[in-house]
Amino acid sequence: MLIAGRYRLETAIGRGAMGEVWRAYDEMRGRPVAVKLLLTQNTDPTAAARFRLEAQTAGRLRHPHVVGVVDFGEQDGRLFLVMELVEGDSLQRVLAQAGSLPAEEVARIAAQAAAGLAVAHEQGIVHRDIKPGNLLLDAVGSVKIGDFGIARFMDDPAGGLTATGQIVGTSLYIAPERALGQPAGPPSDVYSLGCVLYQLLTGRVPFQAESAIAVLHHHLDTPPVPPRELGIGLPPAFENYLLGLLAKRPEDRPTARRTAEWFASGSWRGRPEPLPAAAPRPAPRPGPEPRPSTLAAFPGTRSGTHGAPGSVTTYAFPSAAGTAPAHRGRRRQRAGGSALATRRSRTLTALAAVVIFLGALLLGITWFSPDRSSADTPPADQTHSASPAPQPRAGRTDGPDGQPDAPKEKNEHGDDEG
Repeated sequence: MLIAGRYRLETAIGRGAMGEVWRAYDEMRGRPVAVKLLLTQNTDPTAAARFRLEAQTAGRLRHPHVVGVVDFGEQDGRLFLVMELVEGDSLQRVLAQAGSLPAEEVARIAAQAAAGLAVAHEQGIVHRDIKPGNLLLDAVGSVKIGDFGIARFMDDPAGGLTATGQIVGTSLYIAPERALGQPAGPPSDVYSLGCVLYQLLTGRVPFQAESAIAVLHHHLDTPPVPPRELGIGLPPAFENYLLGLLAKRPEDRPTARRTAEWFASGSWRGRPEPLPAAAPRPAPRPGPEPRPSTLAAFPGTRSGTHGAPGSVTTYAFPSAAGTAPAHRGRRRQRAGGSALATRRSRTLTALAAVVIFLGALLLGITWFSPDRSSADTPPADQTHSASPAPQPRAGRTDGPDGQPDAPKEKNEHGDDEG
């Protein structure tokens, strides 16, 4: 069958509520495509409008993680939509085969799916039906978001409900605010993506019940069971972020753009932040270049270098001109001892200064003591004194009554008599 004179249908590859998807070949461009045809027996009066809306919304998106729309039209009263062909399976089939996926793979899917959603949200488009069946994997495993059949523009106030009053979307992955009948917004898609990631990790949806209404009540009131309680080995950072995607209030969930960047950066691994860089070593004091004979005593050290990078042992070289004798020229290692030696040197210098100060102080006190007054020192010339005071003589003694004895007479030779 040839559609629009150029798309030749080959094999049916899928069927949904509104239409069926065929593998086809674009004879004009010479490439395989996917053609979606609206079912003629569809009784939903809004089906045609929603089909056209899918073409309009997906046609506005150009992104590696969104299934691109190539063409749209009508033939023999039947609407058709031409899209790029994704050579791979949906996540629904992957889950049916594997049951669950490792954290590394789920993180990659989360980053790519969130990136595709972010582009749609930035174009004012809400998908409203994010589920494993609408997330496709191409031949290299890259995620493609498809089926914008029930998507809506954010400025469409009537987009929350169908004409029959039924909630649009799959109850297993629907956001709490939509369970209350409120219009869908970007946080609603983020919540649905969180439900898909939860199922990819654990092999089960966050909430299960016997009826769709009971499932909606769980979305509204029941917190999801943390994956670790189900025996899933998951980094705590990943689990905490996943539970944040499933927050009950839309304002508590991260945006699709932020989610994409968080998973793409590897933050889900929960690795600790790198330690701050070590403080740089103080630059060596300038001094004369050591002679080769001195450097030869330290193996592995060459002239003009400071040893191998990262070495924890350094050596102190002579800082004065010339070289000391061998028995006094041995150098001490300074790995931890140099700082102690410096502190000891400063302490000894301070003690020496204190000792000198105290010695000078004592000398001054002794020199200027009252016992060394001018009265103890005989004047240089007593003959010219205006009123000479009587001076004690060396041989003076006190008498028995406590009074000084009378001076003794000297003979002509100057000797004392008696």
